[in-house]
Amino acid sequence: MLRTALRNLFAHKARLMMTALAVLLGVAFVAGTLIFSDTVGEATKNASSRNLKDVAVSVQARATDSPDGPRQDSRWATALDQRVADRIRALPGVAGVRTDVTGEATLAARDDGRPVGNSGQNQVVNYLPGKDGSDPRYPLVRGRGPARADEIALAESTAKAVGYRLGDTVRLATDGPALEKRLVGIVATDDPAVNAGGSLALLDTATAQKLFLHPGQFNELLVAARPGTDQAALAAEVRRLLPAEDAWVASGDELAAQQAQMLAQKNRTLSRTLLVFAGIALLVGVFIIANTFTMLISQRSREIALLRAVGASRRQVVRSVLIEAGMLGLVSSAAGLAFGAGIAVGLRSFLGAQGAGFPDGPLVISPTAVLASLAVGVVVTVLAAWLPSRKAARIAPVQALNTIDAPPAMRSLAWRHTLGALLTAAGIAVMLVVSTLKGTDNLPLAMAGSALTLIGVMVLAPLLSRPLIFLAGLVTTRLFGISGKLAKDNALRNPRRTAATGSALMIGLTLITGLTVVSHSAQRAEDKMATTGLLADYMISTPESTGLDTKLSQNVAKIPGVTAMTPMRAATYTTNAAASGPGGGFGRLRGSDLDQIDKVTQLTFVQGSLEAVKRERDAIAVSQSSARKHGWRAGDTVTVEFPGQGTKPTALRIGAVYQDNPVLGDSFASTTLVDPHLHWLRNDTLLVKTDAGASPALARQIRKALGDSPLLKIQDHDDLRKEIAGQIDTAVYMIYGLLAMAVVIAVVGVVNTLAMSVFERTREIGMLRAIGLDRRQIKQMVRLESVVISLFGAALGMGLGIFLAWAGGQLLSNSESFKAYEMAMPWERLGLFVLIALIVGVLAAVWPARRAARLNMLQAIGTE
Repeated sequence: MLRTALRNLFAHKARLMMTALAVLLGVAFVAGTLIFSDTVGEATKNASSRNLKDVAVSVQARATDSPDGPRQDSRWATALDQRVADRIRALPGVAGVRTDVTGEATLAARDDGRPVGNSGQNQVVNYLPGKDGSDPRYPLVRGRGPARADEIALAESTAKAVGYRLGDTVRLATDGPALEKRLVGIVATDDPAVNAGGSLALLDTATAQKLFLHPGQFNELLVAARPGTDQAALAAEVRRLLPAEDAWVASGDELAAQQAQMLAQKNRTLSRTLLVFAGIALLVGVFIIANTFTMLISQRSREIALLRAVGASRRQVVRSVLIEAGMLGLVSSAAGLAFGAGIAVGLRSFLGAQGAGFPDGPLVISPTAVLASLAVGVVVTVLAAWLPSRKAARIAPVQALNTIDAPPAMRSLAWRHTLGALLTAAGIAVMLVVSTLKGTDNLPLAMAGSALTLIGVMVLAPLLSRPLIFLAGLVTTRLFGISGKLAKDNALRNPRRTAATGSALMIGLTLITGLTVVSHSAQRAEDKMATTGLLADYMISTPESTGLDTKLSQNVAKIPGVTAMTPMRAATYTTNAAASGPGGGFGRLRGSDLDQIDKVTQLTFVQGSLEAVKRERDAIAVSQSSARKHGWRAGDTVTVEFPGQGTKPTALRIGAVYQDNPVLGDSFASTTLVDPHLHWLRNDTLLVKTDAGASPALARQIRKALGDSPLLKIQDHDDLRKEIAGQIDTAVYMIYGLLAMAVVIAVVGVVNTLAMSVFERTREIGMLRAIGLDRRQIKQMVRLESVVISLFGAALGMGLGIFLAWAGGQLLSNSESFKAYEMAMPWERLGLFVLIALIVGVLAAVWPARRAARLNMLQAIGTE
């Protein structure tokens, strides 16, 4: 039976080619993801080790806030100074201590002034020259290190990103107006954070301390050890010198492992996402494999009957088919593994070009990736061929010798339809329940209901194929005559086969349609929320960790044409469920100018008034949803706690309740009430109202008044809409690209099914040619059959995707934070999907239709 399986594999290699291609593509997706993850992970680990190769112990300061209430700047006070560095330097085994000052600054590109780098990864460090004038941790590539307050050096990758050359004036900003410094040096670095898309600038120590700390203070001390010194023991000695509340101490090995883990976590998230879509691609491949083996077994039914007649048992027949599938899976998986290595290289290059900045390193193909890829391909192929193998084993010798292609038993289809109806009904019931719930906590239930519905429809697909294909057949018959009628009859001849072929396309289109409807609706909702309640012409902000200088903010109010300017800054508070009602938790209290707030936002009060909030020093206004959540009413006194004040409670009086406003959030009050609870006094946003609306000239004046910092985001209503649309579109197009693999495999399935169907109907096609059908009509028949099957898959996929998008969307619309969500149909994109399905049908039929038309009439009639 092993020889029989091998002989069948080689005898039908042309018919198995498309199946092998489907397995290859699915395995390539899996292998590419695993190899990419291993390669980037190893490169990141090596880069971390190189960056910390001379660090035995790291002492990182725990920043302390000023005891004098709100901070007037963003500089921290630390306990690490030169005296502490000298005490550590005196310990046995210490070879040296590096004193580091670190901060964050955003660089402006040389040509267009755009901000460069990723927020949170734009580092500024002090340059520490040795006896030879260079810093050993940041070796010079060109120029020299910064030595004065007006000088700066950049990492080589950063200089390339911003476009500066030696001698240029570099513009950057920390938390206020733009600073200008002359570029005097280019350095090299192995820091993974810089290579992962961040930026690195270097200043002299005194200037860095002035910007981020206080004179004589440091963020970190890096301790180098003498040869033979134990890192863990040295770290323990350093800990004894410093109180735990002043600094965090770790060995160099611990620090390298922590850095590598943080960066690897980001790569792991990407890898898991890619594996999910690889699983979808493999699921689509299952239908193709099952379809192929079902058709092969149907075509070889006489051969199998002869094997049974000469003594082969049912178990041997099953084993023969599974061996054939296993060999096919192994060969395809091996090819997929090689292709996957190419995908990993391409993915790394593509993401690197997009600014991911992965560290350099060799391609890593681990034994785990190899074994997992081969195992996945073989197991998926064998499992997909298992049901067809059981069907082969049930062939009765006498019955098979009398027929070539027996239709499936009605009992089997009836059982399948019953099971499919139950699964579909259960899935729909779950999704209807989901549509009545609210909050993202119910997302797992929605995903389970979606999966159950999708599986149910796939099982029920043979029954659904009849009415849908019959309706499509009416159109093809009317438009194309006998060719259209024959195409319909061929598609209806074997509903299982048609269902399996259409289901492969259905899976991809279900996900794509559901994603498109939800994203389009979410975009509309976000678009509405971005400007709902906003009367101001401009919203001005910076990255979250930076904020706007309060003194510079006052300059905006003095610009001619500005009629109102309101600062917004927020403090986080906690409420106690027992004391504040059933909705205890976190909230944000926004501070604003109460005399201006109604000029820049749309305020509608349902209880109390703005005047009531102004009258009392401790009065606040809360949103309607927050009031409902906590059971608050105007006039109530509530107790909250602000972080950084221990457990000291603060009593606040609710002066008003307003209709939900995205600009104001949970609650707002005067700045005098909020300011004492801020870590430092910075504005989160500025809302600006003008007498003539938004204009480029006014935006330039506002930017100049705020110091022309590259951190500034000055957005009018259109900018806010475009930003949200761009974020959603980027995510959607990325997912489209990942789902494209599943669609490609589905197209391969249509080609495979048609090609094998043409081979199966060789004699029939010969008879049709003999009674008058010409080559053009034969081609047309096969093309129309392909189009009908593709449209069947598209109709199921798009219909199911719209239903799942509706039910899942209800989950969003019922949530407090996403009330603006309403289902909106993107008719243009849905029409495009139908057009794509038509094109898929036409292109998939090119080769099978040509093969059918070229069959020799007499030879075809004589085929058995």
